[in-house]
Amino acid sequence: MKKIFLISLLSLFLLTGCGNEMSPTGAVEKFLSKYQKMDSEVLAQLDKVVSEDSDMSDDQKMEYKTLMERQYQNMNYKIVNEEIDEDRATVDVEIEVFDYASSIRKSEEYYNENRDMFEEVSHEENVDREDGNIVEVSSKYIDYKIEQMKNVSDKIKYTLTFELEKKDKEWKVLEISDIDRKKLHGLFYE
Repeated sequence: MKKIFLISLLSLFLLTGCGNEMSPTGAVEKFLSKYQKMDSEVLAQLDKVVSEDSDMSDDQKMEYKTLMERQYQNMNYKIVNEEIDEDRATVDVEIEVFDYASSIRKSEEYYNENRDMFEEVSHEENVDREDGNIVEVSSKYIDYKIEQMKNVSDKIKYTLTFELEKKDKEWKVLEISDIDRKKLHGLFYE
């Protein structure tokens, strides 16, 4: 009886040990969970993108970053399909994110209809206080756009197809397109 138990236990151990390889779906779930858990890599990438924006003030950058973090934490996803062809795979995922894009589109429309309200800024208000450079985009417009984004509660669904490649027995998510990245951030619109 002990031999059967030990053989069963050993078999279970060997089968479990061999099953540690992550599937393409598992790799995509790991990738998306980095956003949801606000992994340091994701936050570093967000910091880099936001810091490179020359139109926003430091306060606006902080508010924008907070909006993106809110997006990450509230993103939902569902794996729809997985296809494997030797060392290549695709995983289709339906994501649901805050619809910041509709808010931005409405802000742009409002700006175009009420341009005078945003452009009636004195020269002094159009100067960046830190380095004295003239700000190209109206600071008032950026404030308005960020305020509209803060009010977004509607969500939108997108389907993304992740491409993966198996290297050294491990599935790696390949670089996603700019369009898919915009969809992840809720910023995609045509």
